[in-house]
Amino acid sequence: MRISTTNSYNTSLDSLMDRQSRLAETQEQMTTGKRVNRASDDPAAAARAERALASERRSVASQRAVDASDNAMRLTEGALGDAGDLLQTAREALVSAGNPTFSDKERLGVANQLADLRAQLLAVANRTDSAGIHLFGGQGASQAPFTDLPGGVQFQGASGQTQAASSDALPLTIDGESTWMQARNGNGVFVARAVTSTGSAWIGSGNVIDPSALTGSTYSLQFSVSGASTTYSVLKDGLPTAQTNVAYSSGQAIQVDGMSTKITGQPADGDAFQLAPSNSNLSVFDALDKAIAELKTPGRTGTQIAQSNVENLSNIDAVMGQVAAGRSQVGATMNRVDAVTERLSALKLSSQTERAHAEDLDMTQAISDFSNQQTGYDAALKAYSMVQRLSLFNYLNT
Repeated sequence: MRISTTNSYNTSLDSLMDRQSRLAETQEQMTTGKRVNRASDDPAAAARAERALASERRSVASQRAVDASDNAMRLTEGALGDAGDLLQTAREALVSAGNPTFSDKERLGVANQLADLRAQLLAVANRTDSAGIHLFGGQGASQAPFTDLPGGVQFQGASGQTQAASSDALPLTIDGESTWMQARNGNGVFVARAVTSTGSAWIGSGNVIDPSALTGSTYSLQFSVSGASTTYSVLKDGLPTAQTNVAYSSGQAIQVDGMSTKITGQPADGDAFQLAPSNSNLSVFDALDKAIAELKTPGRTGTQIAQSNVENLSNIDAVMGQVAAGRSQVGATMNRVDAVTERLSALKLSSQTERAHAEDLDMTQAISDFSNQQTGYDAALKAYSMVQRLSLFNYLNT
């Protein structure tokens, strides 16, 4: 078999160039730290890495939305905490105003204190985040969601929540109307109030003793006084009941269809008190407005002051409970945000791991391969140089 010198040169040169190419490829992989630098290196691995990268980017985008919700909820939780502190201060002021030794001037001072607390609460209700978004604006409002009008504070926002751009439906705002404007009046189940009170009696806020016996009806307690005898009759939705001409004793519990209340003092003939179902239309600001107006009214009797104080404290307790419930809801959302953050972090790590498995380089193996390829390349260079000398002319010259 005859092998020409040209063929020998070309074969050695092709082998040398192939080794040089593989050496350069390995060197590039070691420099970038990746086994797959372009799709042609390994199409299947490149596709896996691309899918993993897309999943990682989705996780990062979702985390940005989750972070926005987390920031908004932290600000909202802080605002509701401030509101709770202000309402607690208002309650303590109302308790002090119930002191029978207070003068009208001292009660006026308490009213002014409550007015200042009301202004602070309005500012909290209209609080915004760093981007100017109202925390309690519901589904969005171009202006402050709570406006102080002559008839009282009104909610001008849209009920509901603004959601972050995430598949987990995390809120950026909360429904300010339900938090600030929709507390249940009375004790949350029924409202005990004085309808006619010309004597010295006043009624407490009452409580539920048997939820299964509640009817949702309105009850009237009508008093009759004849000499030293004082009795009361209970009417249900205006109709007589079995409780008719029952002997009255000051401070003794009066129980009606699962409800219990106490009337303290001596009612006059014809005095009437009412137990009516509560509703969800009591706002933080209405509760304070009522208390402020009554504290500013001079010349009230001790009975009127006691009755007013019971009702106002009941209202403050109701709105405090509603604000606390809103804060609990925000706390639950923050816990959900933490859970979503953990899930997204795990998903991102999984995507990064999958991508690394698909395209990252085993550096130890690469260094070994590079060393072997470099040795082979050096050997090929020497072989080529020897082939170049295998000619008759070189032989004759020696």
